[in-house]
Amino acid sequence: MAENIQIKKISLNEIDQLQKIGRQTFQETFSDSNSEENMKNYLEEGFSSEKLTAELNNKDSEFYFATLENNVIGYLKVNFGESQTELKDSKALEIERIYVSKEFHGKKIGQLLYDKAIEIAKQKNSEYVWLGVWEENLRALSFYRKNGFVEFDKHIFKLGDDEQTDLMMKLKLEN
Repeated sequence: MAENIQIKKISLNEIDQLQKIGRQTFQETFSDSNSEENMKNYLEEGFSSEKLTAELNNKDSEFYFATLENNVIGYLKVNFGESQTELKDSKALEIERIYVSKEFHGKKIGQLLYDKAIEIAKQKNSEYVWLGVWEENLRALSFYRKNGFVEFDKHIFKLGDDEQTDLMMKLKLEN
């Protein structure tokens, strides 16, 4: 399976596929734990064409698809410089999103996307990589801990009228 997966940078003309995989994987990951209304609003606004266009045009963010036989099955979003959602440290890279469609969970696709993020961080001479993970997303927490990330802070993420705690984690890179 993993040997047939391709990781490729997303361009603006692939925005429809990005919107589709973005909404699908966010819903699969979080719909059980959130109200339908909060979910619906977030999927509309968080993955609107305007927002994704701005993100794709931003030179300090990059998106990558994981594809299998030309079907998009997951994606990665990384941010550097001013695009980082918090720290905005020029020596850091943020992994903002790694999502894989549910039917491909457990097939190492997330690891391939993660490896791509680390490769980019090293190309950019980043000193560390950081990210935020919802404290109840145990699958993701265990994935990042397994890859050597440690918690250093927490912050509140608002999904509609619901306040949720994200754990902030980081990994120091050996250059």
